[in-house]
Amino acid sequence: MNQLSDRLMSLAPSETLAMSQKSNELKAQGVDVINLSVGEPDFNTPDHIKAAAKKAIDDNFSFYSPVPGYLDLRKAICGKLKNENGLDFTPEQIVVSNGAKQAICNAVLCIVNSGDEVIIPAPCWVSYVEMVKLAEGKSVVVPAGIEQDFKITPAQLEAAITPKTKAIILCSPSNPTGSVYSRDELKALADVLAKHPQIIIIADEIYEHINYAGGHQSIAQFENVRDRVAIINGVSKAYAMTGWRIGFIAAPLWLAKACNKLQSQYTSGPSSIAQKASVAAFAGDQSCVEVMRQAFERRRNLVVELARQIPGFKVNVPQGAFYLFPDVSYYYGKKFGDRIISGSADLAMYLLEEGHVATVGGAAFCAPECLRFSYATSDENLVEALRRIKEALAKLQ
Repeated sequence: MNQLSDRLMSLAPSETLAMSQKSNELKAQGVDVINLSVGEPDFNTPDHIKAAAKKAIDDNFSFYSPVPGYLDLRKAICGKLKNENGLDFTPEQIVVSNGAKQAICNAVLCIVNSGDEVIIPAPCWVSYVEMVKLAEGKSVVVPAGIEQDFKITPAQLEAAITPKTKAIILCSPSNPTGSVYSRDELKALADVLAKHPQIIIIADEIYEHINYAGGHQSIAQFENVRDRVAIINGVSKAYAMTGWRIGFIAAPLWLAKACNKLQSQYTSGPSSIAQKASVAAFAGDQSCVEVMRQAFERRRNLVVELARQIPGFKVNVPQGAFYLFPDVSYYYGKKFGDRIISGSADLAMYLLEEGHVATVGGAAFCAPECLRFSYATSDENLVEALRRIKEALAKLQ
C-alpha cells in the first residue's frame, strides 16, 4: 500500500545530488573518483566571515531569529543591492531563507496557482521544474541550444507567453550552462515582458560574482519591469558558503510579505550564526570574491581548451558560473562491449564507472544532448578528469 502523497510521487529526485552520492559510494569502495558533478566552490569560507560566526557564538546569538532574517543582515543586503547593482530596496522587501533554493521555492509557492504556467528557459537548473510541480503549476520549457549560446531570444519568449503565464524564472549567469545575458539581451526580454503585466520575473542571480563578461547585469535595472522582479541571491557561490545555507529574495513588498508569511509556517528564520557570518560577507572586504573569480576564470579557460580536444564534443565558452555544458550527442548510440549509450544519463554513468569521473547528464537540466561538468576543483583534477574522459570515450565504437 502506497502511503506517500501524490505531491511527493510526482517529484523527480535531484540528478546532481544522486550523481554526487554515487561517486561518494565508489570512493568509499576505494575507487579514485574525480567528482565534477557538484555545484559548489572548492574554496574554504574566508577567514573574516568565519571570525564573525565565532563572535556570534560567543555573543550568544543562539535564539530564534526573526522570520525574514535579522535587520542588520537585511540592511547589509540592501546596501549590497544599492552599491553593486544600483537598486533601491528597503529591509522590508528582503526575506532571508535557508539558501537561495528555499527563496526561489518560496516565490513559486506564493504566486503560482494550480494550472498557472511558468516559463523556464532551458537548459535550466534541475529544481525549477520540480518546484513548479509542487505549486501545481505547469512548466513551459523554452529550449535554447548551444548554437544560440543557450540563451532564449525575445521571439521565443513572446511565443511562449499565454493568458495563463504567471511567471518566468531567469537564471544569469546560468546553471548549468554558464551563459550570461548581456544588458542588451536582458533589455530585449524586459521589453517583451513589459507588454504582459501579469508576469512575475524571478531572477536567479546566485552566480552574479562568478562572471567573466565584465560585470553582472540584472533585469531589475529596467524601469518597465522593475516592480515585478524578484531577485534571488545569497552567499553560497560568491563567498564559498554553500553549507551555511543563507539565501534571500529582494522583491516587491507584497511578494516579500507573502514569502515571510509562508516561511513563518514551515521553517521560520534561518540559522542565527550563519546570518551573522553573512553580514560580514556582504558588508566586509570583497577582495576574496575577486580572488575566487579569477581562479574560476583560469579553470574555465583550461577546461574549455581540454574539452575542445575531445572528438565529437561541441563546446562553447561560458561567460560565468563554474560549469561547462558540452553537446555530447555524437556518442549516443555508440557501444562499449554490450553496453549501448542511449542518452546523457547513460553516458554520465559510463564515464563514472569506466572513467571514474562524476558528471551530470543534461536530461536533468532539460537538455538531453549535453553533459554538465563542474570545474570547481583544482587544475590538477581537471587535467586528469578530462584525460580520463577522453580515454573512456575513445573506447566507444
